[in-house]
Order: sequence, then structure tokens, then C-alpha cells
Amino acid sequence: MDPVLLWVFLPLVSVAWGQYGDYYYGPYNYGDNDEWVNVYRQGFNFQCPHGQVIVAIRSVFSKKEGSDRLWNYACMPAAQSLGEPTECWWEEINRAGTEWYQTCSNNGLVAGFQSQYFPSVLDREWQFYCCRYSRRCPYSCW
Repeated sequence: MDPVLLWVFLPLVSVAWGQYGDYYYGPYNYGDNDEWVNVYRQGFNFQCPHGQVIVAIRSVFSKKEGSDRLWNYACMPAAQSLGEPTECWWEEINRAGTEWYQTCSNNGLVAGFQSQYFPSVLDREWQFYCCRYSRRCPYSCW
């Protein structure tokens, strides 16, 4: 290998390797036996335990099952620096068959979802469960 290329790429590799350790949080616990929270074409309601927030989402798509997905979520305790949850609420429903972009209002953190499937549009409507914490989030919380 050309020594110049080695001199250019070695620092990049070492920085990337160092960042890998900083950002990898390991496999998430999606619950008992990695079960899905729904079955195809059915509604569901999922909420993290009190004081926890959604940290990972997993889904599997099936065109055969009405272009629907199976869903599963992983929760972790919110950072201690945020304090305790002071209030939780359900955001407005995002209607099936429409595009949407959702964040929790009032600087809340996502702690759950509920969803209903509509076969007429082969899509789901969604509602986010959000919680606000006693100390304000120091950045834009999603």
C-alpha cells in the first residue's frame, strides 16, 4: 500500500473507531422473547413504564398482509438530569393515508404510541404519547 494513502486514511480510521465506542449502546431489550406489540391489520397501544422513553423502534413490512407492519419498541429510563415526568398526554391523531411529521409538543419526549389500521387506505393512523419532565430538556427533544 502506498505510504501516502496510509498516512491519509489511518487518522480517519482511528477517529471512526473511537466514535464507534461512544455511540454504540448495544442491543435493545424489546421485551419478552422479542414479541411484536401488534399483529398485522390490528390496532395497538404501547406505553413505556413510568419514567421511561422510547429509544428504539423495530418493524417488519409485509405487502401480503395488507401493506402493514409489525412493530416493537424499546424503552429506557430518561436521563436523570431531566428529573421526573410532570405530565403526560396523547398528541393529536395523524390520520391514515396522509403524510405527516410528528414531534411532541411542549418539549415532551415520546413515551408511547397507539395506532389503528385502515384497510380502505392500506395505512395506519398514529397517536404519540408524550411526557414532559420537571427539568427542561436542554436541546430539541424528539
